[in-house]
Amino acid sequence: MSEAVENGISIAIVGGGISGLAAALRVHASAPTVDVKLFEASDQLGGLLRTERRDGFLIERSADSFITDTRWGVDFCRKVGLESQLINTRETDRRAFVVRRGRLVPIPVGFQIMAPTSLWSIWSSPLLSVRGKLRLCGEPWIPRRASDAPEESLEEFATRRLGREVFERLVQPLVSGIYAANPQQLSVAATMPRFIEMERRHGSLVRGLRATQAEKDGDGQESGARYGMFVSLRDGIGSLIDAVRERLPTGVVRENCRIDKLSRRNGRWSLSIEGKEEAHPCDRLILATSSRVAAGLLRDCDERLAEKLQRIRLGSCAVVCLGYQRDQMKESLHGFGFVVPSIENRPLLAASYASEKFAGRAPDDAVLVRAFIGGADREDLMDLDDRELSAIAQDELRDLAGFSGTPLLSDVSRWTNAMPQYHVGHLSLVEEIENHIAQLGHLAVIGNAFHGVGIPACIHHAELAVDRLLSRQKT
Repeated sequence: MSEAVENGISIAIVGGGISGLAAALRVHASAPTVDVKLFEASDQLGGLLRTERRDGFLIERSADSFITDTRWGVDFCRKVGLESQLINTRETDRRAFVVRRGRLVPIPVGFQIMAPTSLWSIWSSPLLSVRGKLRLCGEPWIPRRASDAPEESLEEFATRRLGREVFERLVQPLVSGIYAANPQQLSVAATMPRFIEMERRHGSLVRGLRATQAEKDGDGQESGARYGMFVSLRDGIGSLIDAVRERLPTGVVRENCRIDKLSRRNGRWSLSIEGKEEAHPCDRLILATSSRVAAGLLRDCDERLAEKLQRIRLGSCAVVCLGYQRDQMKESLHGFGFVVPSIENRPLLAASYASEKFAGRAPDDAVLVRAFIGGADREDLMDLDDRELSAIAQDELRDLAGFSGTPLLSDVSRWTNAMPQYHVGHLSLVEEIENHIAQLGHLAVIGNAFHGVGIPACIHHAELAVDRLLSRQKT
């Protein structure tokens, strides 16, 4: 135990999303003598992660799963007693589709985000022209990029290695379906570093992905996302939030407590709670809010740090969940969803067949679809009301996937300025921010705006931040 813990320091956490909750649990588990308080502005913990059951449907309002390429998410579920609740995607129909000229075309088997394991599957697909296929088949002979070359956008990287047509028809819609962002601005180093490493080590994305599949003894038969590596929880992602809450001692969490001002004096922080005269002093402070909220809170204390945080761009997206009877489908879905290239000029980013991907998401005679609208290129759609957004989703599913009639259920979730955009320069900006915070001392700023938007990354970096703060000596 460090001297800081022995001295009985206090820690305040602002924000009750998964990052803030993971930080609070880490403090409680590793330093139970520390006085920790978590302040949540709303009456509900979880931030973006919310699950609701309605009429036999399990509705995920944002993320419905997480990837297991690291152990961070699975290990956290084990810590909170949910390991037995982890479920894999269904083993059948692990594939996705992409829209081409108004029709759904299967993504070639083995094509994962930005590289194929099988050139034959590409050649036999109707998705690309002969010219586009020939360009992709030449990828193994594209020279490596110099290690000291300027940082590339994801579009620049994908176009250089795979060609314009593959980028427009496959890479762009797949990436936008993950980040709801514009690949022309996204940093490939910040969002897809494994592909940079493939180029560096193997000189080719095709050779690199094949080598990766061989190392993992995979068959490369999935298309689109790496569906075999994704898991969810039987009762929904929201059960993770509930499990963490149950493991925190009474009095740690304070809901309906919006922090509206921070001050610092003699090395200690003071938090003002909106609408209340009380102020909460603490020795260490963790901001687990959006980067924009963190910037606003820190402006009076450190304007330069606030300005750097403000430079992280945020996007918006709406999730429309629609439940249908199975007899309202023209034909069986035979996949987990589809993505829509921007060159198709449609209002939809993507659609996920939630009930086909995970068991227990809809009654046996029904299906649940999650449609994604908005993103960096169509933020104007966020001005529409819920009824209009639902109508767009229904029209698109009718036109593209053959759904008919009025859905049994319609639910719209809006996430305004909630999706960090890792633009070119993001990694150097985060380094600047973290160096500045280290000089300031006794402060951590965590969340999905820095080192990854997924649940495992948020958990891991929250725990690292706590470990750093607990290792510091009290001043």
